[in-house]
Amino acid sequence: GSILLRGKQIAGRKMHEIARAGIGYVPENRNIFPTLTVRQNLILGIKDLRAKGRWSIDDMFDMFPNLRERADVLGSVISGGEQQILALARCLVGRPKLILLDEPTEGIQPSIIDQISGKLSELATALNLTILLVEQNLPFIAALAQRILIIQRGEIVAKIHPDDLSNKEIVDEYLGI
Repeated sequence: GSILLRGKQIAGRKMHEIARAGIGYVPENRNIFPTLTVRQNLILGIKDLRAKGRWSIDDMFDMFPNLRERADVLGSVISGGEQQILALARCLVGRPKLILLDEPTEGIQPSIIDQISGKLSELATALNLTILLVEQNLPFIAALAQRILIIQRGEIVAKIHPDDLSNKEIVDEYLGI
């Protein structure tokens, strides 16, 4: 297949080229650097220190104050929820136009999930940020999504509205929960 961004093929391009095209990615396993501090992890997220329009490390600390408190702590020492916030902040610091999130709520406590959901909703609205989310946490999906595609075996089998996630019949039909 192919993957187009603004009409240009991005499949097969190098990761740094994809990042420069405005795509950010937060993988399921977070992929923070455990032997680097929170601040150093954020610095690695900046694609070009001279780039205009990018956020600074202090901007990320303002968005996620708990990271400021842990700025000089190694990534391996912070909690799983803090690691997820760090991975998200590292993605955001380059100010992408599209963020790909893979299971961002997996294994983290509800208060952190609420913090992430609130911040993503705020940023999506304020910055016209597009978020492509792969997730199983239905309330998190409903809080963020404008539309939901149900995919089975690589095929889109349904398009539903976030409000439909509160409809037990729809959830049972498509998600088998």
